[in-house]
Amino acid sequence: MPVKNPETTAGHFNTRNPKVTMDYLPDHNSKYKDVEYWDDRYTTEESYDWLGTLSKFQHILEEHMKKEDSILILGCGNSSMSVDIYRAGFHSITNIDYSSVCINTMAARHSDCPGMTWLQMDVRQLSFQSESFDVVLEKATLDAIMVEEKSPWEVSAQTACFIHQALTQISHCLKPGGRFISITFAQPIFRKSLYARACYDWSVRKYTYGEGFQYFVYVMTKGESLCPEDASLERKLLEETLVPPNQVTITQSDDEEDFMFNIHL
Repeated sequence: MPVKNPETTAGHFNTRNPKVTMDYLPDHNSKYKDVEYWDDRYTTEESYDWLGTLSKFQHILEEHMKKEDSILILGCGNSSMSVDIYRAGFHSITNIDYSSVCINTMAARHSDCPGMTWLQMDVRQLSFQSESFDVVLEKATLDAIMVEEKSPWEVSAQTACFIHQALTQISHCLKPGGRFISITFAQPIFRKSLYARACYDWSVRKYTYGEGFQYFVYVMTKGESLCPEDASLERKLLEETLVPPNQVTITQSDDEEDFMFNIHL
């Protein structure tokens, strides 16, 4: 049974002010992909944390991040995560988001954090030199890209291209031994098919957090080979692209879809 919109699901809900969260729910989940929706939302919304605050998964991050690391946070939004990480002692943090409203607001709000920078940028076109960061971190940013996908088994060509562009850019700006950390709703059977690719030159490891409702943290380490299981998965997927895929009939209307169903846990 699909879970309802993540902004009203236990574990996501802004318990500090649930009414504010409800006020920002879009009339259709496809709006999550539109920069205009986020610009409008960030104009008045103070803060919102998808998939929980840092305390929920800090123990996992600290296994893979050092205080002196240079960190890039993708799709930072108005989440408290960046400043919470900063206050935990990680002071070299670059935040990007494609909403100029978000970036301007967050830069002003956290101007007292030396070493923290805020840039408007598209995850598919990262304007950093190669090997710029020790850690690239995203929380639900890639999930938002996939809001209109109907089948977890057959990602559309457009979305697959978008994700590939983003992952290629991420790999390019990671230092050797650097880590791409992805925090998501998506189960391994679906997300590993996107991440476990030899062309990105990284290994993939999975962690989980949450009670009752489980979330996933994938850690990709640049310069490490895929494990045999993941390499086998990639070969299988490549073989399947050589034969016509089975047709899947979707009978549920778009209006009945919800965000969590669209990204398929």
